Amino acid sequence: MDPSEVEFLAERELVKVIPNFTHDKIYLISGDVGPFSAGLPLPVPLWLAVNLKQRQKCRFVAPDWMDIDVLKEKKQEEADSRFFTPMPSPHYMEITQLLLQWGTDDIPKADEIRTLVKDIWDLRIAKLRSSIDVFVKSGESHAKLNYLTLMEINTVRLFLTKALNHMHQLKSVTSRDTTNSNSQAF
Repeated sequence: MDPSEVEFLAERELVKVIPNFTHDKIYLISGDVGPFSAGLPLPVPLWLAVNLKQRQKCRFVAPDWMDIDVLKEKKQEEADSRFFTPMPSPHYMEITQLLLQWGTDDIPKADEIRTLVKDIWDLRIAKLRSSIDVFVKSGESHAKLNYLTLMEINTVRLFLTKALNHMHQLKSVTSRDTTNSNSQAF
């Protein structure tokens, strides 16, 4: 799965918009949306919110977790913890990027939000890399990490699978060499 596929999955998440038009309920395969009333916020899938914003049919409402104080607290919690902490959204990075890409004018303190989310991302990726380093050095065959998001897993997936395959090959060669040297001793 590449980042665009993860973003596609994230676009199903609901976000609030304030439409500037009135329309009846829209019947979609993924579920009904609406009715739309000008000036009244309503939840819509992220993909629809972006589409409406591109056509200047709505304004975004930032999710509650996209508040500066909440993000500062989350950043501190992540920095203080040895383990991964639960994120406010399983797609926090993708949602932030899309909302800020298309609706910077709708979200107060957008630059500060962008910086805080990037800081949280960097903390978590650094923690993930060090966890992988410990895991690979331990020689174990499996590990359990809680609270990782799909995008975070996706960033290390290719490296980790290659590293594990390489470790498996080295172990199988080593075990064959050990077996051969033991059989030659007899």
